[in-house]
Amino acid sequence: MLIFDKIKIGNNLLFFRKKAGLTQAEVAEKAGLADRTYADIERGEANMRIETFMRICEALRVTPNDVLTEEGSSVTEEEILEQIRLHTPKERQTALDLLAVYFKSL
Repeated sequence: MLIFDKIKIGNNLLFFRKKAGLTQAEVAEKAGLADRTYADIERGEANMRIETFMRICEALRVTPNDVLTEEGSSVTEEEILEQIRLHTPKERQTALDLLAVYFKSL
């Protein structure tokens, strides 16, 4: 199941950072971020751009899929398409852009 909660994403980043044996400062440096910025992201207190998220994943040597998903029931393709239809054209385009970035990362 896809995760949208910043705190859950931050917890996943913490898990993978600890698994890699890295400090917050080391991940921040590898991702080209200030220590404080990465700490805020990991605590779920800051939003991040896709580019930042991708650099953090690279620093942790994980895929976006590793960080943004959790075990559990998956959403169906039909449910996703219905959600897309309910939003504005700009929001739909943003969703498609995010999917494109995700697929390129695989």
